[in-house]
Amino acid sequence: MAGDYHGRTLVRHFGDPAAEYAAATTGLAVFDRSHRVRLAVKGRAPGKMLSGVLTGTMPRPPADLGDGVWGGRATYHAVLTAKGKMISDLWAALLGPEESAGYLLDVPVAGADGLRASFAKLLPPRFAAVADVSDATAMITAVGPGAAAALSRLALGLRVEPARLGSLAEGEWRTAGPPMQALRVERTQEVWPEAYSVTGPAESVAALWQALVDGGARPAGHAVWSTLRVEAGRPVFGTDMDEDTIPPEAGIDARAIDHTKGCYTGQEVIVRIRDRGHVNRSLRRLELGEVPTPIAGTELLATDGSGRVVGRVTSAVQSPKFGGVVALAYVARDVERVTLGGREVNVPA
Repeated sequence: MAGDYHGRTLVRHFGDPAAEYAAATTGLAVFDRSHRVRLAVKGRAPGKMLSGVLTGTMPRPPADLGDGVWGGRATYHAVLTAKGKMISDLWAALLGPEESAGYLLDVPVAGADGLRASFAKLLPPRFAAVADVSDATAMITAVGPGAAAALSRLALGLRVEPARLGSLAEGEWRTAGPPMQALRVERTQEVWPEAYSVTGPAESVAALWQALVDGGARPAGHAVWSTLRVEAGRPVFGTDMDEDTIPPEAGIDARAIDHTKGCYTGQEVIVRIRDRGHVNRSLRRLELGEVPTPIAGTELLATDGSGRVVGRVTSAVQSPKFGGVVALAYVARDVERVTLGGREVNVPA
């Protein structure tokens, strides 16, 4: 079953979403995530140029770990307007020496157009030229307790033990060969089960997908991914974050903002919020129980009977993990309970 997702046609599930969810949480499921956009940024000084646009810590060059294994860490960022509102979020990786390899950016499809337009204004082409490499590359994510063992064997040629993959922090990655050509296995926490995203040449990623499926992994679709993501409390740009969102509202500032770096677009707003100590609303994960799944935009009302709107739902799923509906929603500051469909719901701190 397929559906539209920001202009892309994605498989929602492969006929049995319950089995796909079970595989992702107790065995091994594999998700095609190639709908995300991959941009290469190269030039005379791409890091310096990007640092003035990206909000987070710039990634360091990879390290040769021996036995043909290379390792590094991708870093998470937001890209902001001068008013501190989001243009997109993204992950940035440096796959070799900056002057030759440049940076690879992993971008949500909903933020890609705005990001390209921003780069066109802010990045001088002589110093940081942007190329879309989405068609030449691909991305899949292996999810579940069996993911590390399968990728250790099929993507890394047993050069990295499953236990070592399991000990990686989010964004850390390994390759069994030169990072520009080899499959890159990166730890992700976008969903709550153990998960690794694999990026590389499109043909190599397609071959890995087939090898995983032939080895017993269950293909899984975007609806199952969304369930795991909302259960994990992770927002996604285009659904839970948009052009009106400031990073602290979405709770991504601890991951996306480097308060020790030099200037970047939108920094003044972020620092002012940091020093003031709060925003007027924040994204919360709400456990709604056994109720019909609310659609995005559903209003959350105050519990005093006034009908005052104190929040709005951005994502909601039927959650096997929590035994009912779980939602991500923006809720006004200091609100501890809301009303939805005549029922009161606790708002976690």
